[in-house]
Amino acid sequence: MKATEVPEISGAFLFEPTPYADERGIFSRTFDADVIRSVGLDPHAFVQDSLSRSVRGVLRGLHLRSGKGEAKLVRCSYGKVFDVVVDLRHGSPTFRNVATFELSGETQTTLYIPAGCAHGFQALTETADTSYRIDRPHDPAEDVTIAFDDPELAVPWPLPVTSVSERDRKAPSLAEVLQDLPGKR
Repeated sequence: MKATEVPEISGAFLFEPTPYADERGIFSRTFDADVIRSVGLDPHAFVQDSLSRSVRGVLRGLHLRSGKGEAKLVRCSYGKVFDVVVDLRHGSPTFRNVATFELSGETQTTLYIPAGCAHGFQALTETADTSYRIDRPHDPAEDVTIAFDDPELAVPWPLPVTSVSERDRKAPSLAEVLQDLPGKR
């Protein structure tokens, strides 16, 4: 497994395994504590795993947590997704940067998203399973959502949006969210 820094988002990493493929299918290591540790992260800090299943065109996000934030390891375990990270950490050298990735079940690449960054994705295949490993138990009272179609972010979603949650549909703009986040200007 190879760890690569994401230049657009300070502190973000891609963990790229080497899947083994043969006539039976594939085998891939999707988590390696030593590799996580090699980039300065604590592999034992992750306390909760979750999975979402989406169909083609479904958009989830852009989400983040208030308070201490939430660091995530995100991987598309089946299918393919267009993944988006927005750095919303005041004082970060990559503050307000947007980075996009294609994550797929074929590569099993995992993306580490630091606390304080917003995250979202769109399913590109008929079925897409996205796995999350987070560093704090989920608290719905800390959920923050940013409009996925905010013109300031101009995220280049690759497909027409076929479905989005009511919460995501009614999300405030980036400017409104930044006014309420700790550490604002």
